[in-house]
Amino acid sequence: MSATLKPTIQAYLDILNHKIIPKLIASGFKPNLINAREALANVTKTLVTKTVDCAGVWDDTFNTQPYAVPVRIFHPRPEKALPVLIYFHGGGGAVGSVTVYDPILRRLAQTTQHIVMAIEYRLAPENPYPAGQIDAKNALLHWREVLDTRNIAYINQVSIGGDSAGGALCNNLVRNWDYSQQAIHAQILIYPSVDFCMGSESVQTLGQGYFLTAERMRWYFAQYFQNGEDYCHMSALHNPIHPQTPPTLIFTAGFDPLRDEGLAYAQKLRDQHITVQHIQYDDLIHAYLNLEDLCAEECEQTYMHIGNFLNRPNA
Repeated sequence: MSATLKPTIQAYLDILNHKIIPKLIASGFKPNLINAREALANVTKTLVTKTVDCAGVWDDTFNTQPYAVPVRIFHPRPEKALPVLIYFHGGGGAVGSVTVYDPILRRLAQTTQHIVMAIEYRLAPENPYPAGQIDAKNALLHWREVLDTRNIAYINQVSIGGDSAGGALCNNLVRNWDYSQQAIHAQILIYPSVDFCMGSESVQTLGQGYFLTAERMRWYFAQYFQNGEDYCHMSALHNPIHPQTPPTLIFTAGFDPLRDEGLAYAQKLRDQHITVQHIQYDDLIHAYLNLEDLCAEECEQTYMHIGNFLNRPNA
């Protein structure tokens, strides 16, 4: 791992850790669900500012039970049939939204030349586990129906992807999936959460001062799991790998508390002979896609790697 953070990231963290957070604490700030959701929304809006066009953008809803799952469809070339990427945003299972991730999703669609279907899965604490996981499963079961109803041409090839908690939805989906219902072309995991029991060394060494903290992770998990679930039992890292797990692309960041669990999950997949590509940005932190203006080159590379992996020949 690189010994130093990217200078722009370091400057951002210096301001955050030594000016913004102390000032908030001094003013009587108390963290709660309102400001947690605002924080991710505000940082993304402030630091993902490059405009990316997407030719077709539509909102729709899956006819699913017990919850009709909203979806936003991003189509870079509506006149052409393209493969599909179902995407689950990050945010600890409690924050984030398709609206917050809209600029990121447009980049994904444009760079990968996929129809991106962004899922507005239910969030905790209002809807704790397994609500969001059920929504993820229903999206994978019913994605064709929305496209067919809208007469959107598509190639019958679907991949799934997500960052952070969205990655957790993916890796728990693939380990329990009935592949006779639907093949999954690929799994894209961006700094994924795969170990809810927080057992890796990087959680201990990087759990404070690097944007995502161990304290915040524990708070997220307390919102998400409200029925006495065993955190380790719920974690992809501590469960068997499904032999039909699709080829998987994993991104990690060198100064991310989730780094080591992402590395361990990649190795666990390899041990079961699953095709894996792993890319690490040693000098970046968790959620770097939401901080694009501070690391534009690495974000552009990330989208390009995703496109290359999804569109790889002979896949």
